[in-house]
Amino acid sequence: MPITTYGDISPRVGIHAVAKMLEHAQPQLVIGKFAQSTPMPANKGQTLKWRRAVPWAPALTPLAEGVRPNSQQLAFEDVTATLGQYGSWAELTDVIADTHEDPVLNTMMELSGEQAAETREILDWGVLRGGTSVFWANGTARNAVNTPVNITKIRAVVRFLMAQRGKKITKIQDGSIKVGTKPVEAAYVGLCHTDVVADLRAVPGFTPVAEYGSRQMLCEFEVGCIEDVRFVATPLLAPFANAGGSAGTMISTGGTAADVYPIIFLAQDAFGTVPFKGKDAVHPLVRNPGKPEKGDELGQTGSVGWKMWHVSKILNQTWMARLEVAVSKL
Repeated sequence: MPITTYGDISPRVGIHAVAKMLEHAQPQLVIGKFAQSTPMPANKGQTLKWRRAVPWAPALTPLAEGVRPNSQQLAFEDVTATLGQYGSWAELTDVIADTHEDPVLNTMMELSGEQAAETREILDWGVLRGGTSVFWANGTARNAVNTPVNITKIRAVVRFLMAQRGKKITKIQDGSIKVGTKPVEAAYVGLCHTDVVADLRAVPGFTPVAEYGSRQMLCEFEVGCIEDVRFVATPLLAPFANAGGSAGTMISTGGTAADVYPIIFLAQDAFGTVPFKGKDAVHPLVRNPGKPEKGDELGQTGSVGWKMWHVSKILNQTWMARLEVAVSKL
């Protein structure tokens, strides 16, 4: 019977390594919680396909007596994406493993898990902030933006999502090692950098998570809500540096033009991705020092690494929107 192994460690230790990587990496993962998560089956190529039925138009013409109307056909549209493979590794010697007072192997495994998670998060953010539905805090282009987030623009984005029949998010990816979802209170979700939080708190109607009462948080990175939107912030969601208008009292990397911070508003099933957890998602690869092999006949080195397949894809450009804002200096 075939046996799956991770490097030269036994299956039992290999399974423990996967759990440890996820335990360390999970707090860094935010964006994937709000995706339509689709596992990629083994041996099915590198192209992932999402399919949806094309809605039928309303039937507004009255029927004529005794006349059969024309039939309508079922049609589908496909959204495809090609997976890419990502990974990294680090080497250690038998001297370090045998004599160092710190648990070097465990530390390297934790750092590998964190690196894999942040790699995924940054890849997802690069896709989401490239969406085509765009609003600006002021002006009509990014190079004019030098105003913080405000209630008028938040309402404009929500109105857009509602008009496009974007459903409020009612389920997110579960935080357990198993791949699955959990129900949440219906709302749109706004993803942003932590720099934006202070300006969000100044928007009329902002409710911090501390005042939610019986309402459950989406995740530990949720900072509060404004009307129909719940905001989630992490420092990995990078801005466009020096891309806005005259900085004035706004944050600027270069000191002249304002940095532009995207806030991504999501409806249900706006984008899709492959899961970070579960079978075939991320592979830790551990090779302990002491194993002789060609090129290292004395077994003087070992390594810790990881590999994963990943792709993100916007599934419906009108079920998500990007509000570009500047951020006030504190």
